[in-house]
Amino acid sequence: MATYLVTGANRGIGLEYCHQLKERGDDVIAVCRSASDELKNLGIRVETDIDITDESSVANLLKRLDGKPIDVLINNAGIVERMGLDNLDFESIRRQFEVNAIGPLRLTQALLPNLKSGSKVIMMTSRMGSIDDNTSGGQYGYRMSKVAMSMAGKSLSEDLKSKGIPVAILHPGLVKTRMTNFTNSGITTETSVKGLLARIDELNMDNTGTFWHANGEVLPW
Repeated sequence: MATYLVTGANRGIGLEYCHQLKERGDDVIAVCRSASDELKNLGIRVETDIDITDESSVANLLKRLDGKPIDVLINNAGIVERMGLDNLDFESIRRQFEVNAIGPLRLTQALLPNLKSGSKVIMMTSRMGSIDDNTSGGQYGYRMSKVAMSMAGKSLSEDLKSKGIPVAILHPGLVKTRMTNFTNSGITTETSVKGLLARIDELNMDNTGTFWHANGEVLPW
């Protein structure tokens, strides 16, 4: 039984991660600012009032964990605030950088003492953070912050090689969640997380730093 820590666990993909991991018998630590009823009802360990953009909040989480070893850290927490060139909001762009890029890096660095050789770090990014794949423009804050998150993941994959800790940079697919306004063209969280867990299970030191789609496709940077 492995121990997984999942951020942004109160709904959507994070909640489904917790559900599927519990179902297959893994130990799950769900981290979020506030817990939904669905998360509470899973019967797993839930750590609330944690804001990954706040250094003291992250320090509080470390104190609660009390050195507990973590096998897989899933940096899933994220936000999207939509905008185009005609309605740029620079405070929103900064906020998305704090949550989507800086927060996961802050948490990963803080949790390094809880990780060991063979542990894994997962960065939940987005295909919208692919420069090569961007053919529609817009969404400045989200796209820019996800590029930054992917770069953080790539650097982590290099810096953690000596510790034997591989890193995956994962795109969940277009998923029917509140973040995507439950788009009719999306896949379910169940389908997405099933693929994501397959990618996590096959992650090793030979493929560390890979930018994957949940379906196994290697994505362009």
